[in-house]
Amino acid sequence: FLSVVLQQSCRSVSNFIDQNQHHPSTWIGSFVAKSCFFIVLSAMAPKGKKSTMTEVVTREYTVHLHKRIHGVGFKRRAPKAISEIRKFAEKHMGTKDVRVDTRLNKHIWSFGIRNVPFRVRVRLSRKRNEDEDSANKLYTLVTFVPVDSFKGLQTINVDE
Repeated sequence: FLSVVLQQSCRSVSNFIDQNQHHPSTWIGSFVAKSCFFIVLSAMAPKGKKSTMTEVVTREYTVHLHKRIHGVGFKRRAPKAISEIRKFAEKHMGTKDVRVDTRLNKHIWSFGIRNVPFRVRVRLSRKRNEDEDSANKLYTLVTFVPVDSFKGLQTINVDE
Protein backbone atom coordinates (compact mmCIF):
# COMPACT_ATOMS: atom_id res chain seq x y z
CA PHE A 1 0.00 0.00 0.00
CA LEU A 2 2.80 2.39 0.92
CA SER A 3 4.60 1.79 -2.37
CA VAL A 4 1.42 2.66 -4.33
CA VAL A 5 1.07 5.94 -2.43
CA LEU A 6 4.73 6.76 -3.02
CA GLN A 7 4.44 5.98 -6.73
CA GLN A 8 1.38 8.25 -7.11
CA SER A 9 3.04 11.08 -5.22
CA CYS A 10 6.22 10.62 -7.27
CA ARG A 11 4.24 10.91 -10.48
CA SER A 12 2.48 14.08 -9.37
CA VAL A 13 5.73 15.72 -8.22
CA SER A 14 7.49 14.59 -11.38
CA ASN A 15 4.70 16.01 -13.59
CA PHE A 16 4.79 19.34 -11.73
CA ILE A 17 8.56 19.55 -12.14
CA ASP A 18 8.32 18.69 -15.85
CA GLN A 19 5.75 21.46 -16.41
CA ASN A 20 8.01 24.08 -14.75
CA GLN A 21 11.24 23.20 -16.57
CA HIS A 22 11.50 26.62 -18.25
CA HIS A 23 12.51 28.24 -14.94
CA PRO A 24 16.28 27.84 -14.42
CA SER A 25 15.84 27.78 -10.65
CA THR A 26 13.78 24.58 -10.84
CA TRP A 27 16.28 22.59 -12.90
CA ILE A 28 18.45 21.62 -9.95
CA GLY A 29 15.42 21.02 -7.77
CA SER A 30 13.86 18.78 -10.38
CA PHE A 31 17.02 16.70 -10.66
CA VAL A 32 17.25 16.30 -6.88
CA ALA A 33 13.55 15.55 -6.46
CA LYS A 34 13.44 13.00 -9.28
CA SER A 35 16.59 11.22 -8.15
CA CYS A 36 15.33 11.05 -4.54
CA PHE A 37 12.02 9.53 -5.59
CA PHE A 38 13.70 7.00 -7.88
CA ILE A 39 15.97 5.95 -5.02
CA VAL A 40 12.95 5.43 -2.77
CA LEU A 41 11.13 3.43 -5.42
CA SER A 42 14.12 1.25 -6.22
CA ALA A 43 14.62 0.53 -2.51
CA MET A 44 11.03 -0.68 -2.24
CA ALA A 45 11.18 -2.88 -5.36
CA PRO A 46 10.54 -6.59 -4.78
CA LYS A 47 13.69 -8.65 -4.38
CA GLY A 48 12.45 -12.13 -5.28
CA LYS A 49 15.05 -12.91 -7.96
CA LYS A 50 18.06 -14.91 -6.81
CA SER A 51 21.55 -14.81 -8.25
CA THR A 52 22.36 -16.97 -11.26
CA MET A 53 26.06 -17.06 -10.34
CA THR A 54 25.50 -20.23 -8.30
CA GLU A 55 24.20 -22.26 -11.26
CA VAL A 56 26.26 -24.66 -13.34
CA VAL A 57 26.38 -23.32 -16.91
CA THR A 58 28.45 -23.64 -20.10
CA ARG A 59 28.90 -20.89 -22.71
CA GLU A 60 31.06 -20.33 -25.78
CA TYR A 61 32.80 -16.97 -26.19
CA THR A 62 35.19 -15.40 -28.66
CA VAL A 63 38.07 -13.69 -26.86
CA HIS A 64 39.77 -10.89 -28.79
CA LEU A 65 43.34 -11.38 -27.60
CA HIS A 66 44.91 -8.85 -29.96
CA LYS A 67 43.41 -5.86 -28.15
CA ARG A 68 44.21 -7.36 -24.74
CA ILE A 69 47.94 -7.81 -25.39
CA HIS A 70 48.48 -4.63 -27.41
CA GLY A 71 51.69 -2.94 -26.33
CA VAL A 72 53.04 -5.93 -24.41
CA GLY A 73 56.68 -6.86 -25.05
CA PHE A 74 57.52 -9.85 -27.21
CA LYS A 75 58.74 -12.13 -24.42
CA ARG A 76 55.60 -11.59 -22.34
CA ARG A 77 52.87 -11.91 -24.98
CA ALA A 78 51.84 -15.58 -24.61
CA PRO A 79 51.92 -15.55 -20.77
CA LYS A 80 49.92 -12.29 -20.81
CA ALA A 81 47.38 -13.88 -23.20
CA ILE A 82 46.84 -16.77 -20.78
CA SER A 83 46.40 -14.38 -17.86
CA GLU A 84 43.96 -12.27 -19.91
CA ILE A 85 41.92 -15.40 -20.72
CA ARG A 86 41.84 -16.16 -16.98
CA LYS A 87 40.71 -12.61 -16.24
CA PHE A 88 38.02 -12.84 -18.96
CA ALA A 89 36.70 -16.12 -17.53
CA GLU A 90 36.72 -14.75 -13.99
CA LYS A 91 34.73 -11.70 -15.08
CA HIS A 92 32.13 -13.56 -17.14
CA MET A 93 31.63 -16.57 -14.90
CA GLY A 94 32.11 -14.93 -11.51
CA THR A 95 34.51 -17.52 -10.05
CA LYS A 96 37.97 -16.92 -8.64
CA ASP A 97 39.12 -20.47 -9.45
CA VAL A 98 39.82 -20.61 -13.23
CA ARG A 99 41.43 -23.69 -14.83
CA VAL A 100 42.85 -23.48 -18.35
CA ASP A 101 42.82 -26.66 -20.43
CA THR A 102 46.13 -27.90 -21.89
CA ARG A 103 44.76 -27.82 -25.48
CA LEU A 104 43.99 -24.09 -25.12
CA ASN A 105 47.44 -23.48 -23.65
CA LYS A 106 49.08 -25.34 -26.56
CA HIS A 107 47.03 -23.36 -29.08
CA ILE A 108 48.05 -20.01 -27.55
CA TRP A 109 51.73 -21.07 -27.56
CA SER A 110 51.57 -22.81 -30.99
CA PHE A 111 53.09 -19.85 -32.88
CA GLY A 112 55.66 -19.11 -30.18
CA ILE A 113 55.85 -16.66 -27.34
CA ARG A 114 55.65 -13.59 -29.61
CA ASN A 115 52.96 -14.46 -32.19
CA VAL A 116 49.76 -15.03 -30.25
CA PRO A 117 46.55 -15.66 -32.27
CA PHE A 118 44.42 -12.52 -32.69
CA ARG A 119 41.24 -14.26 -31.51
CA VAL A 120 40.39 -17.54 -29.83
CA ARG A 121 37.06 -19.31 -29.33
CA VAL A 122 36.70 -20.73 -25.83
CA ARG A 123 34.11 -22.72 -23.93
CA LEU A 124 33.65 -21.56 -20.33
CA SER A 125 32.10 -24.16 -18.03
CA ARG A 126 31.14 -23.20 -14.51
CA LYS A 127 31.29 -26.44 -12.50
CA ARG A 128 30.87 -27.56 -8.92
CA ASN A 129 34.07 -28.20 -7.00
CA GLU A 130 34.35 -31.83 -5.88
CA ASP A 131 37.01 -31.01 -3.30
CA GLU A 132 35.22 -30.42 0.03
CA ASP A 133 38.02 -28.52 1.74
CA SER A 134 38.30 -25.99 -1.12
CA ALA A 135 37.49 -22.35 -0.41
CA ASN A 136 35.48 -21.99 -3.65
CA LYS A 137 32.26 -23.92 -4.29
CA LEU A 138 32.50 -23.41 -8.06
CA TYR A 139 35.31 -23.29 -10.59
CA THR A 140 35.52 -22.38 -14.28
CA LEU A 141 37.08 -24.70 -16.83
CA VAL A 142 38.28 -22.94 -20.00
CA THR A 143 38.62 -25.17 -23.06
CA PHE A 144 39.59 -24.49 -26.67
CA VAL A 145 36.97 -24.66 -29.45
CA PRO A 146 38.46 -24.91 -32.97
CA VAL A 147 36.63 -22.82 -35.59
CA ASP A 148 37.29 -22.08 -39.27
CA SER A 149 36.26 -18.43 -39.14
CA PHE A 150 35.28 -15.98 -36.39
CA LYS A 151 32.87 -14.10 -38.67
CA GLY A 152 29.34 -13.84 -37.29
CA LEU A 153 29.99 -15.87 -34.14
CA GLN A 154 28.17 -14.82 -31.01
CA THR A 155 28.09 -15.96 -27.41
CA ILE A 156 25.98 -19.10 -27.11
CA ASN A 157 24.77 -21.21 -24.22
CA VAL A 158 25.82 -24.84 -24.59
CA ASP A 159 23.61 -27.67 -23.31
CA GLU A 160 25.76 -30.50 -21.99
